[in-house]
Amino acid sequence: MIRAVFSLFGGLFAFVLNALFMGAFLIGGLFLLFSQDLPDHETLSVYRPATISRVYAGSGRIMDEFAKERRIYAPIEEIPDVVKAAFVSAEDKNFYTHRGYDVRGIAAVIVEAIESKGANVRGASTIPQQVAKISFLDGGRRAERKIQEIILANRMVKSLDRDHILEIYLNEIFLGQNSYGVAAAAQTYFNKNLSELDPEEAAYLAVLPKAPSDYHPVRQLDRAMIRRDYVLKEMHENGYLDDAEYEIAVSQPLRTVQSGDFESFKSTLPERDYFSDEIRRQLSRDFGEDEFFSGGLTVRATVDQELQDEAALALQNGLEAFDRSRGIWRGTGKTLPTEALVDDATWRTALADLKTARDIEGWHVAVVLELGDTSARIGIEGVEDDADGHWIPAEDVKWARPLLEGSARARNASKASDLLDVGDVVYVRAMTKDSDGSFIRWTLRQIPQVQGGFMAMDVNTGRVIAMQGGFSYQDSVFNRATQADRQPGSSFKPFVYAAALDSGYSPATIVIDAPIVVNTGAGIWAPKNSSNKFYGPAPLRTGIEQSRNLMTVRLAQEIGMETVAAYAERFGVYDHMNAFLANSLGAEETTLFKMVAAYAMFANGGERVEPTLVDRVQDRWGNTVYRHDQRTCSDCRIASLEPGLAPVISSGRERVMDPITAYQLTSMMQGVVQRGTAAGRVNLDVPVAGKTGTTNDSKDAWFIGFTSNIVAGCYIGYDRPRSLAPNGYGGTLCGPVFTQFMKKATEKYGGGKFKVPPGGHFIKIDRYSGARLDNAASGANVVAEYFRDGEEPLFGVAFDGGFAMGSDLPMFDDVGQSEQTTTTRTSTGDTVTFGKKATFGTISSGGEY
Repeated sequence: MIRAVFSLFGGLFAFVLNALFMGAFLIGGLFLLFSQDLPDHETLSVYRPATISRVYAGSGRIMDEFAKERRIYAPIEEIPDVVKAAFVSAEDKNFYTHRGYDVRGIAAVIVEAIESKGANVRGASTIPQQVAKISFLDGGRRAERKIQEIILANRMVKSLDRDHILEIYLNEIFLGQNSYGVAAAAQTYFNKNLSELDPEEAAYLAVLPKAPSDYHPVRQLDRAMIRRDYVLKEMHENGYLDDAEYEIAVSQPLRTVQSGDFESFKSTLPERDYFSDEIRRQLSRDFGEDEFFSGGLTVRATVDQELQDEAALALQNGLEAFDRSRGIWRGTGKTLPTEALVDDATWRTALADLKTARDIEGWHVAVVLELGDTSARIGIEGVEDDADGHWIPAEDVKWARPLLEGSARARNASKASDLLDVGDVVYVRAMTKDSDGSFIRWTLRQIPQVQGGFMAMDVNTGRVIAMQGGFSYQDSVFNRATQADRQPGSSFKPFVYAAALDSGYSPATIVIDAPIVVNTGAGIWAPKNSSNKFYGPAPLRTGIEQSRNLMTVRLAQEIGMETVAAYAERFGVYDHMNAFLANSLGAEETTLFKMVAAYAMFANGGERVEPTLVDRVQDRWGNTVYRHDQRTCSDCRIASLEPGLAPVISSGRERVMDPITAYQLTSMMQGVVQRGTAAGRVNLDVPVAGKTGTTNDSKDAWFIGFTSNIVAGCYIGYDRPRSLAPNGYGGTLCGPVFTQFMKKATEKYGGGKFKVPPGGHFIKIDRYSGARLDNAASGANVVAEYFRDGEEPLFGVAFDGGFAMGSDLPMFDDVGQSEQTTTTRTSTGDTVTFGKKATFGTISSGGEY
């Protein structure tokens, strides 16, 4: 009997022992199997998290920040103990003692969940396990993934310092609201640095890792409070908070940015604009998107914020002035439903939720609340109602007529209801007195259909100090300064004249201004001047000042379009320019960015400058990885210099144009402003040169100009090109924009006379005939031209570009006044007949054809 009992127990013992052995063998086998091909956990010893890249203005003020994951890296020594304690208590109370996985912790979690009936549920994964999951594994809940997690966690705690593991965790964990890591979350929820957090705030952050949306501080407030208080209790029981600290913390309400208790950190960031977005576009291309959005780059921008604001205002003023001159009311096209207008709080909430541009200085979003006999009462976002309410009076709508379907034209409005309906969302601006700024009335505004771009840069360094790519970035992020390919029209002509001046021509060279007919092979091309007149022989200066198309075409034919194309490519206007004769009048598309950069080389005496929006880029460790300024100073390394000597700074820039040619061209372009196509439109207190441009049918209007130190350019046109006529000229549209900006710029940076290069001398000529005059000559017709030493200019010789001028063509006669045909000879020697009457659409000021 006893033997049978021992035999039975022996069998059971052997069975259990074998089962345990087999179980251990099986578990070991599984762990061995799943440990194959696991990632190398030692890569975590060099921790390089994805962090925010920030853009700063030259003043040090933050302009913008970019990140796929909004993370602010915080080294473990900068993370306060209260934050560490909160997360350890909430996530892994045995963090400093277990072996990467916590058997006791898992058991305790199970028991606690059962006892609380699910009210208190902690994660069973330890912090090392969570780091393994975040860093190497997917987020699945498969048994295989869990085993791999435990293996990696165990290896991790054997080879890495616990604080280093905690540092990775506290910087990697997602805490909601696009915030990764505790530093970013502290800013997002409390607008505080980590060192400023109170225990109850640290405890709330420790609530979030499992499911941030389930503990939202507003939508799930009660649930968030219960969980926060639980974390505080754990901190107290684990010895991280004493009794007094715990009682104070647990009695505090949950106050956050989301509940309106703190101002958002975003309120200190300026609105994103065209400048910072262009930096994003260019650096993403140069460094790669991953590095830019996650590399923690520090970018120092070239922007002058004061002038950037002025550029935006100047372009907005120009676009709005043109739009209002059309007299068409389009509004925003957005409305609020009747039920949203029942009371002040309701319409304000509905208006705040409406997505519309809010980055236009001085403009407010408003809604029409009531229509009177002649006026309309409005509610204005961010502006409290007064006793009488806010009104749009009848006199403010008389400039416009409603937009009707098709081609029908309505009468101009006489009362507010002609343009507005109750519920219409509109823009308004306060009209004030110029004398004292006192309020007059509210006025209706609308975002123009016409668009444009503006850019300004330093002519010597290439630093872009202002860039505006449209009326409003929030309305349209398309940057028309850098992304819009448009025909430059006559603003391209200086490159034709530059090629001629470098080819032996002078400002006094005579070129024939007479009709031209070209057989293109695809048909007859007969370019005309803007005035539809022709003027006979005239010097080069007159051709560029008055933007003579016929003279430019003849000149391009004379020197060769291949030469013109080479010059345009050398200046960076085009990567490859087609050598078609029509392109001498700006028919081939380019960008404002390229044109302004090219004009800078006229202004600085002919040296290449590369435009840049960025002075310097540093990596996360502070190492400079890009610097725009490549000037060198060899003397700066010398301990001392001879008395009276200054260090020599070398730019090492390539020369793209002879300095005398650059000065001759600049002098001729000064004439454009003084008496040419920009006269009366561009008025500054310092010397200024520039060129207008208006394309065929007036679809694009340009002006690019420069002082001795700043170049700026403007382009205006519809995104889907259509005529800006009437009066849609470069001088009339872009001239005032340029002037408004440059007045502010010259107040700040000054400006002087254009530098006269050595190696030349002045000769006075008649600017109408090109004849040489006595040195004592004076008068409106006299101009002093600069000629190279050793080169005797030819006077009285006229060039026709190979196009003969018919003897029967009267000078200064209006081509359109006569219906009779005119016979002339083409460049190939063929005789053709033409005589079609020209219209405005044929060519505009400094036009294309």
